[in-house]
This record gives sequence, structure tokens and C-alpha cells, in this order.
Amino acid sequence: MRKALAATAVAAVAIAGCTGSGSPPPAARSRPAARSQAAAGSSAGHVHWHSCGGMAPRLLCARLQVPLDYRHPDGRKITLALDEVPATARSGRQGVLLVNPGGPGGSGLGLATLVAQRLEPSVAAEYDIVGFDPRGVGSSTPALHCDPSFFAGARPGYVPADEAAEQVLIGRAKAYARDCERKYGWLLPYLTTQDTARDMDSIRAALRQRQISYFAYSYGTYIGQVYATLFPHRIRRMVLDSTVDPDGVWYADNIAQDYAFQRRMDAFFSWVATYHGVYRLGSTPAQVSQAWYKAQARLEAHPISGPDGPMIGPDEFDDTFLVGGYANSFWPTLAAALAAYSHGGSTSGLVSAYVEGGKQNENEFAVYNAVECSDVNWPRNWAKWNSDTRKVYSTAPFEAWGNAWFNAACAFWPVRGPARPLQIRGNGLPGILMIQGTLDAATPYAGAQQAHKDLPSARMVVVQGGGNHGQSLASPPDKCVDGYLNRYLATGELPRKPGLVNASCPALPPPSPG
Repeated sequence: MRKALAATAVAAVAIAGCTGSGSPPPAARSRPAARSQAAAGSSAGHVHWHSCGGMAPRLLCARLQVPLDYRHPDGRKITLALDEVPATARSGRQGVLLVNPGGPGGSGLGLATLVAQRLEPSVAAEYDIVGFDPRGVGSSTPALHCDPSFFAGARPGYVPADEAAEQVLIGRAKAYARDCERKYGWLLPYLTTQDTARDMDSIRAALRQRQISYFAYSYGTYIGQVYATLFPHRIRRMVLDSTVDPDGVWYADNIAQDYAFQRRMDAFFSWVATYHGVYRLGSTPAQVSQAWYKAQARLEAHPISGPDGPMIGPDEFDDTFLVGGYANSFWPTLAAALAAYSHGGSTSGLVSAYVEGGKQNENEFAVYNAVECSDVNWPRNWAKWNSDTRKVYSTAPFEAWGNAWFNAACAFWPVRGPARPLQIRGNGLPGILMIQGTLDAATPYAGAQQAHKDLPSARMVVVQGGGNHGQSLASPPDKCVDGYLNRYLATGELPRKPGLVNASCPALPPPSPG
């Protein structure tokens, strides 16, 4: 997936990817096995908190060195950036709540503040709420930047017009994989989800906690599942909002997303058609769709110029509207921008929406590839990518090719992952709270329920008809969902209804135009 935005307003690159078999290219290196669970995190580092300064006087910052390779804990180190909103309750404190917004590649700094602000104050006061930038991300060092110019200017169209156009895009993917290997060949084998899970346990140990609680969105839910598998006795409480299907990591998950995002785009077209009197883009979803594709074609022929040359072409247009699949709160802004461009050629709305939601972050993209390409082995035969993408495109065109090119470097990645994803084991876990919308495109409902089956102690709150990616602590808030979240973090209370739907909440109404 190209870009993820939890409905909490936390930006993150979400899940996607492929699994499969095939021989690696000559430069491929096997991913070394990690150390045993018992040994991981046994050499605890030290966290020295200090004021972050700025506008958040309560927020503390720190850095923590962790092993590059957990098989060799005394070897080379890398550094994680952390922040914390300390507990303020005079009694009844509940320890550390580690939070993650998703990705791979999403920065976790800042999420602690947001969670502290949006939880019930009495609940937030009981936890030391800790965010972190995972290895390779943002303020952690080193921060991965394979080709900072990769997203500069308008890019070649996602949908290849012919074989020559496809070869251009394949060349970009190959070059990006080569650039990552050239700059960070020493680091790439150690950027898997399992490595991040072990980093989490290093954070736990450095904070001198016997157990931690964990609250995550999107890809962060997969980190949680992996952590629960590797360190089941280190978990106190765990909240997984918008959950990754661990059995589909990453190819099947990718395909499922393509179909789900098409449904979300169709829902957007339908919503716009409902307000034809406002946007004048058509009174039927088909007419709105036609207007959208007409604008896309116009941008392919004449990209919107920026201060340094072409800025928004068809790819950037797609990336901008993709955010509407994550949260329908973006729909009014996107519809207004499309209407202004379609009717009068005004580009200001599209530029603003692109800068705020569609513009790609190359560090996020680099880490995204590094993690997902190494978690499992990807197909190394481009013919399979081509065939599968064309099949998806025939019925779900919106995301098919864009998703394929966003992940295409994995076909040429220098690290070869295992043939199959880690098998998630749910034995010996405490009660886990899962939250899921039935129309979530980034982590589709069927896959989240598969994760539910893999975690027998979990109980799921289902938002019926909810399409937002990230249902809790959203803006506007869903009081039903947040009620379950606050009660669980306060007392450990879980829904009691048996089966795979343990509690239900109605979806929030669609937004109004304006």
C-alpha cells in the first residue's frame, strides 16, 4: 500500500506486499536467524529521559542503543528515538503503554502525545505512554534514505501504456533496490518486523518493566502479533486497531487491499454524487468516476507545475485521493479540489491536498521496502507480478498498478526473506482488545478476523459499516469504540459476547460537504 493514515490523524505507511517462492538474484543474501527468545533483550540498555522542549512541556525524549544483530548483542549498535508522556496519577499506575502508528516506516514520535490527549484523562494518567521511531525511521539512527530524489517531480504514470513504459517503471524499481544495497547493505538484513519486535523488548528491559502494554494501528498490529509470538509473557495488555492478516504477509494482503480500496473509492464516488448540487461532478457514481478519470488523464498530459518543475501528475493525483480510502473525513476536501480543477482549472485545492496527504516521504518508503521485502521472500519473476496485477486491474483498477509499483523493488531486493511468514502463536497470552471496521480497505475485515482466530484470547469490537482505517481515538470521536478502549486499558475489561464479533458499534455518519 502506498500510504496509510490512521483515522487518528497519525500518518503512516501501511501494510502491503507479497509472498512467494523463486530464486534470488546473485546479489541476494539470506536473512540470518535471530537469537533465541530467552536471550533477546537480556542485555538491557539505559534510558535517560530529558525534556523535549518546544510546546509540549510534559513530553520527555530519550535515545536507546540496541543491537544491530540480536545474535550478537555486544556487536554493532543502532539507536532508537523515544518520547514519553509520563503518568500523573498519584496511585494506581499501570506501567508503560508503548504505542505505534503503523507503517512500516511510520514515525511513532508524537503518537504518545496524541494518545495521552484523546484517552480519558483518568486512564491516560495511569500510564507512562511511550512512542518510538522504529529502526531506520525518522529520528532513529541511521535513518534510511536510499534515493531522496525518488519522488521528486511528476513520476511516470502508474498504469503502463505499453511494454516500453512498463520497462521504465521496472528500471526505477531495480535502481531503487540497488541504491538501498549500495548505501545500506550492512543494515538491510536487520530491518524485519522480528527485529522491531525485539527492539520493543529492549525498550521494555531498558525501562525496567517486567511487562508492557501495547497499543497500535495498522502495520503496528502486525508488530504486536509478532511480539506476542516471541515474548508472550511480556505482555500485560494489548490493543490492536485495524489489524493485519498475518497469514497474508505480504502478497495476499496486497491483493486484498487492491479490491478493498476499489470499494472505498466507489463509496467516495457515490458520496460525491449524493452532493451533486454542491460539487457538480455528476449525480451518479459512474458520472463522478468519469470526472475523476478525466482529471487524471488531463494531469498526465499537463502536470501541475511546482516551484522546481512538474509536481502533480497522474501518480501524485492517485496518491492524493488514496487518503480518502483511509478516512472519509478527507472526502469533502478531495471532492472540492476535484470540482475546482474540473470546472475552472483551479489547481490550488489539489496542490494543498497533495502536500497535506498525498506527498510521499522517501524515508518511510525506504523503510517500508526494507521491512516488507525482508519479512518474507517475494516473487522474483516479474511475469507473475504483471499477470496478477493485470487480473486485479480488470475489476479493481484504482489501486492495482500503483500498489504494484510501490512494492516492485521487492522483486529485486538484495535480502531474501523466508519462504513463509512467521506463524503467529496465541498461546499463553492475556486478553487482547481488537477493534475493526468492516469496510476497512488497508486491513480488510476478513484478514483481521483471521488474526482474531490466531489470537484466541482476543475479543473484537466490530464497527459495522466502518470504512476508516483506525477506529479508536479518531476525530470526530466514536464514543462507542472509545468506551471499550478506555474500559479495557483501565481495568482489563473485554466484551463477553462469544464468537468472532464480541461487540458491535455503529459507524459514524458520512461527512457533510464543506
